[in-house]
Amino acid sequence: MRLQAGAGAKKTVDPAAAPARVVLAQGARGELVRQVQAVLAAAGHYKDVLDGDYGDGTAKAVDGFRRNAGLGAGRIVDTATWAALLQRPLPDVRERALAVTAAFEGHGFGLVAGNYDGAGITWGIIGFTLASGNVAALVLEAEKQAPGCLERAFAAKARELVRVLAAPRATQLAWADAISAGARKTSVREPWRSGFRRLGELPEVQALQLDRVDAAYFQPARRTAHDLGLRTELGLALCFDVHVQNGGVAAKTRDRIRGELAAQPIHKERELRTIVANAVADASRAEYREDVRSRKLTLATGAGKVHGATYVLRNWGLDSSPLDPRG
Repeated sequence: MRLQAGAGAKKTVDPAAAPARVVLAQGARGELVRQVQAVLAAAGHYKDVLDGDYGDGTAKAVDGFRRNAGLGAGRIVDTATWAALLQRPLPDVRERALAVTAAFEGHGFGLVAGNYDGAGITWGIIGFTLASGNVAALVLEAEKQAPGCLERAFAAKARELVRVLAAPRATQLAWADAISAGARKTSVREPWRSGFRRLGELPEVQALQLDRVDAAYFQPARRTAHDLGLRTELGLALCFDVHVQNGGVAAKTRDRIRGELAAQPIHKERELRTIVANAVADASRAEYREDVRSRKLTLATGAGKVHGATYVLRNWGLDSSPLDPRG
């Protein structure tokens, strides 16, 4: 996700050049928002920290940019504003769905959590885990593609990390437990926490994470959406979150969905999305069931509250627009 600069020059963009829709607005968070903030800062409109949080300061900066660019007053990034500001194509549905799921997960490219759930450490944009093998695969591939990156990130601890990641899974999990901190082992001790943060900030490592997200979660989510008859952006985003949080839709859950559809034919995709959301939640472990339900219903309906935060997904650029058949 590299920035393309050059948004400082004043020019008029014809809003009718493309159908207007919200790309980002207040309440959105994540890498896309940080990119917008960075270009607004370079153009002299944004003075605050690049925190990836579309709050009042970002909204005011967007309004200033829009006025200066001849787009009229407004605190949202719509299609015309995105084109004038970022000067590159609109973010695709994968980027927008990823932003929402990453926010649900509470993760970023460099954030790392401890062994709070028995999965070892959890690291990266969607919370790759040590237990799944994803952390080891990503870290070792990063060193292969960018030799020396582990030493730059972890300094003297780099060799220890490589040894651990080449060891049997039980050894890896014991190591993760030893470097976890806090009463619930939610955090990671230094220097490991800073090391994983630095590693996740490297562009080549971010690219590797995005490739893994696409291959292991987003493409399977496309197939699931197709199989379930979901044809909108919210439908695909729902399936993506299911693959990230729940590992996909189990056969028994698919049978339940088909049974409900046979018993009560639906007329709108939102109804189908709601059936899928509740079926996936009901199939989840009891202790996580309502967390799963809140996430899935937020995506199914387009708005909701997850972990105490309100989400209006239109402001994240996701709605019931049909999926682009070209992919």
